[in-house]
Amino acid sequence: MADQQTAVQGTLDDLGTPLAQTTFVIVDLETTGSRSEGAAITEIGAVKIRGGEVLGEFATLVNPEMPIPPFITLLTGITQAMVTPAPTIGAVLPAFLEFAALDQGSVLVAHNAPFDVGFLKAACAEHGRAWPAPPVVDTVPLARRLVTRDEVANHKLGTLAAFFGVADQPTHRALDDARATVGVLHGLLERLGSFGVTTLEELRGFRSAPTTAQRRKRRIASDVPESPGVYVFTDAKGDALYIGKSTNLRRRVRSYFTASETRGRIREMIALAEGVTPIVCGTGLEAEVRELRLIAERKPPYNRRSRNPGRASWLTLTREAFPRLSIVRGVRDDAPYLGPFRSARDAELAREALHHVFPLRQCAHRFSPARPVSACILAQLSRCGAPCEGRESPEDYAVHVAAAHTAMTSDASAVVEKITAHISELSEQLRYEEAAAHRDRLAAFLTAAARAQRLTALAAVPHLVAARPVDGGGAGRAETGWEVHVVRYGRLAGGGIMPPGSDPHAFVAALTETAESVFPGPGPAPRADAAEMECVLRWLGSPGIRLVETQAAWTCPVNGAEKYRDLTDWGRDFGPSPLSR
Repeated sequence: MADQQTAVQGTLDDLGTPLAQTTFVIVDLETTGSRSEGAAITEIGAVKIRGGEVLGEFATLVNPEMPIPPFITLLTGITQAMVTPAPTIGAVLPAFLEFAALDQGSVLVAHNAPFDVGFLKAACAEHGRAWPAPPVVDTVPLARRLVTRDEVANHKLGTLAAFFGVADQPTHRALDDARATVGVLHGLLERLGSFGVTTLEELRGFRSAPTTAQRRKRRIASDVPESPGVYVFTDAKGDALYIGKSTNLRRRVRSYFTASETRGRIREMIALAEGVTPIVCGTGLEAEVRELRLIAERKPPYNRRSRNPGRASWLTLTREAFPRLSIVRGVRDDAPYLGPFRSARDAELAREALHHVFPLRQCAHRFSPARPVSACILAQLSRCGAPCEGRESPEDYAVHVAAAHTAMTSDASAVVEKITAHISELSEQLRYEEAAAHRDRLAAFLTAAARAQRLTALAAVPHLVAARPVDGGGAGRAETGWEVHVVRYGRLAGGGIMPPGSDPHAFVAALTETAESVFPGPGPAPRADAAEMECVLRWLGSPGIRLVETQAAWTCPVNGAEKYRDLTDWGRDFGPSPLSR
């Protein structure tokens, strides 16, 4: 006999805000035109509902302070005489916002929501009010996913209201249309229930029905706790398929088995998954770091990032009689290193920036008195500052190496000044493509240098303890406590939550006593992956951090690459490059 699959019905609290407890404000507007620019609102209608019950209604005509086009009057029946004694939108808007409570968790619903939201946002902007930016549900795309063309000819409000048997039919008057939208929304929510959509988060993320595998395998998440931590999806052999983290393991894991999960590769992963292993962590930072370590260790096929941190590129000065800049895959000694780079191309750009400023050799040939300069093709092309026979002594060449070392580790001003001056010259000559190439080289160098200097500074501290106040409302903690972490040579060595009323000295002493022992090593990231160290740095830079203990100064160079952040952030949506003007 075939095995019978038993459906597992989860509770409404598993995945987020239950739809039955969500307050929806269904809105409809009548206006003088189709665009908020050049048109105005003539009527507002809204219905507030929760759990299928109507909590209140709002309806008013609005004086648009402009003529109503005849075709609008013909469509809606709203005449100029009707709106002339009505209040203006400036008087109506505060009352509507108070009724809707959109800044207090209410969800705005509309049929063709961009239209209504656009007019409301424009009204707020015109009258100096901040738009509350509530969650928005548009019944048009939702209906297109749930009601096929075999069932309805189109997805207009009137067609859907008739299909669902709504008592209040739309009339192109605001309150009537809002009431009709309420009925359509209820009809759509009933259909969503058959797809396992029971929360607001699932509703807003709904794109298509969950697969059979998603619904069938929801059972494997039944014992996952509601705690912060890491989860590992495994196949029938116990091999890791996918690793993730969450502040609420149960809620996050169960979301993979609902309609809100639409990523094709993740749905493919769920079809292969036979189990999930939760790893409870004391703090969010611990979960973030543990996720990175597990991904690097187990290399799950469905994770796209952090699987191969050892393949990152670094730029360093070699240890030779005449050092050169070399792109390498790992850190092995105390030579200066830039990186890690996100790509080999970025590493090459940074090397080109340094070669533009410092006359360092660019070939890998070994030097001997018998090898003439003419034997080097790069020297013939005047593209190399190599100290071949008759050019420079090792002592003279060491001056250039020392300058490059300084630029990489502590003072980037020489690189910035020379390259920005060259960019200005090229721009004056209208050689913009060449100027852009040098701009990219400078940005690659500064980005990598800033990253390496941040990592190096943290890695130089043998022992650091920091704390941050946290709200422990989740995972069984109902009071505010302190999140405390121990960092040694850049590696997260320990962490935990100090409950209210605890002796802080005793707690920190116990935490440091049980923390992992870490020893120094070479390079900017000696005892932890760079991504892990950056997680720690982000946490140390978050609001409310208190340094409790430190065994060494934690500083970055005054004239380091961080000083020139404005020359790197142009490529990350922080505005135009200052070098592009």
